Amino acid sequence: MLALLAGLLLPACAPDDFSTDEKKIIRSLSLAELAPLPADPSNRHADDPPAAAFGASLFFDRRLSGDGQVSCATCHKIDRQFQDDLPRGVGVAQTDRRTMPLAGVAWSLFLFWDGRRDSLWAQALTPLEDPREHAGNRTAFAHHMAATYGERYRRVFGPLPPLSHLPADAGPKGTPAERAAWRAMAAADRKAVDGVFANLGKALAAFERSIRPPRTRFDRFAEAIGRGEEPKGEAAFTALEREGLKLFIGKANCLECHNGPRFTDDHFHNTGVPQLEDAPVDRGRARAVAELLADPFNCLGAFSDAPAAACTALRFMRPDEASMERAYKTPSLRGAAGRPPYMHAGQIPTLDDVIDHYSRAPQAPAGTSELRGVVFTERGRKALVAFLKTLDPVDSSDP
Repeated sequence: MLALLAGLLLPACAPDDFSTDEKKIIRSLSLAELAPLPADPSNRHADDPPAAAFGASLFFDRRLSGDGQVSCATCHKIDRQFQDDLPRGVGVAQTDRRTMPLAGVAWSLFLFWDGRRDSLWAQALTPLEDPREHAGNRTAFAHHMAATYGERYRRVFGPLPPLSHLPADAGPKGTPAERAAWRAMAAADRKAVDGVFANLGKALAAFERSIRPPRTRFDRFAEAIGRGEEPKGEAAFTALEREGLKLFIGKANCLECHNGPRFTDDHFHNTGVPQLEDAPVDRGRARAVAELLADPFNCLGAFSDAPAAACTALRFMRPDEASMERAYKTPSLRGAAGRPPYMHAGQIPTLDDVIDHYSRAPQAPAGTSELRGVVFTERGRKALVAFLKTLDPVDSSDP
């Protein structure tokens, strides 16, 4: 949605309102066109069913937190598209950004709103040590693996290293006492704990790779179009929904960023979203690249299963802070109508307000916004919102 241009009042759409080229675009947005799940060479257990089953148990385990009250599912709620409906996520405390839904996340090259991790397993590790999310520490996690999941861990990853001599709580990102205990540990012990920690993330990633985008009314419509048929029954769109789709793939230019079956380009853009008054200054992607390159769990790190040649995106990545200032990842629009508020920290409450933001194209708080001006009629606004609602999930039992 870099430039929702024109948005002029369109005539009511007839069954033959889409051109041949438009029908090709519509078909390309269907889940039927989704590419196969990409391999993750950095995680040799990524597609291992026992690892995924293990990861499912870990995903719902509240003991993977400092206070024993927070699991991955606390923010990624299974009945809410694996997100939480909050403007900003809340674990042990409130965070600075919105919880992203997990459906289809395995197709993403970079994770988080700013892309500061380059694999699903490295991403899964990050909240575990964040003091506002899980607020845990590495030796506590390793001890928990041994005490609760020892046999399951062994079946997937092999024997656990000796842990009984290690402190109960120690880690490089914990409290001052935990950091001091971590520094006091032998280098070999720190590496062994890091290996257990990495495997925890790899199991979580194996589970999360199974979370696919659910079918929608749009998919039924697009699949019928792809077969050369006029959609009927539940697959049929109203005139307003058809107008909204025509805007989306045409004059509104939403496809610049929201393209492909997941309705995202997986890239990072500055769209002039305001800075929160009650949160630290957020620079978005500008700060994230350096953090990614320094991450010991990245594709080139000691715990990655990938050969260096497979880490092309990381090997040739260079920080470019000026161009990435306040740039954030394009979110998927699948299910977006049903999960307000919007933007990376819930700054915009409704879809109508989002359209208004793109219409006004305000100056960015920092960096340069990519937005250009927009003109929308009331009918055009309503049509675009009506179409976006067709991307909400439908009952999986429906045809």
